[in-house]
Amino acid sequence: MLCLTSVNRGGHRRGAKSNRRALSLTRIDPPPPRFLAVHDALDAPPHAGRLRGAVVAMGNFEGVHRGHRAVITSAVGRARGLGRPAAALTFEPHPRAFFKPDETLFRLTDETAKLRLFAATALDGAIVMKFDGALAALDPAAFIERVLIDRFAVSGVAVGFDFHFGKARLGTPAYLKEEGHRLGFHVDIVPALLDGDRRISSGAVRDALAAGRPDEAADLLGYPWFVTGEVVHGDRRGRELGYPTANLRLDPGCGLRHGIYAVRVEVGGRRFDGVANFGRRPMFDTGVVLLEVYLFDFSGDLYGRTLDVAVIAWIRPEFRFDTIDDLIHRMDEDCRIAHIALKRAGDVFPPLGAVAG
Repeated sequence: MLCLTSVNRGGHRRGAKSNRRALSLTRIDPPPPRFLAVHDALDAPPHAGRLRGAVVAMGNFEGVHRGHRAVITSAVGRARGLGRPAAALTFEPHPRAFFKPDETLFRLTDETAKLRLFAATALDGAIVMKFDGALAALDPAAFIERVLIDRFAVSGVAVGFDFHFGKARLGTPAYLKEEGHRLGFHVDIVPALLDGDRRISSGAVRDALAAGRPDEAADLLGYPWFVTGEVVHGDRRGRELGYPTANLRLDPGCGLRHGIYAVRVEVGGRRFDGVANFGRRPMFDTGVVLLEVYLFDFSGDLYGRTLDVAVIAWIRPEFRFDTIDDLIHRMDEDCRIAHIALKRAGDVFPPLGAVAG
């Protein structure tokens, strides 16, 4: 059993017990999530449900960064004006993974994370279209006819200025707008969104994380980048050092720079600050890359639990120390720095919603 009991190093204890008697309340189940996720494929019967006739924000939405949110905002605005639902239309697996399956792809957000981020916006739902050989083979005209018109009867489409679709990516935003005018649906093309003199893009976010600059990535995303994973068994080394950790195995394509980070974690509806090591731990390298998370002021069993870990601030690279005592001393200092960084960051956490469907 993994029972994390953090030592109150330097105070900052939270969650003191209340002496007030708990009120006896009748349990009322919460309403189902308003956000609907629909999974569709060309070889399946159309089943868009209440999302049929929606105005769709269309794209891969890798990371759901601020530029993507501008496209979503455009779709929502158009939908509200027309009295229609607003939905994201996205594709899984990522087209790059489909065309180049042997290449490593650093996914900023997997499908589940993407849907949870969508669900925290004003969208009414999302359509996840299976990206396979049949979809990839559609030329732009056939894509518009078979997907946008026949399957979803879209009332409008919002796309980024650089979105391409159809076989060989021959479909352009300008072509989509022309066809929308001819076929009777609105098309809004959203220009590039700049952060200073730099265009906000998924690639820029990946570059920032690969360089160990999570604060820069958060500026581009509009929220701190996060990962989600199930706590797995480790070698219990952290417990022996006085720092019991929850260990997560991330996707092998994760391109986050190896090192020590200040993190904020949500588990079971509660949030905890902490410090995490992502990498191989040079002092005890077993060849396995792990995210090892030490939570401040936490005691409990986390094996098998799912954690959302928001990466807030960079602390340092991984080091190999001369002695275990030197390592522990440095871990104490890491915690001190993490407390300062997390206090400076405020109460930030990714906006994550509930998904039905």
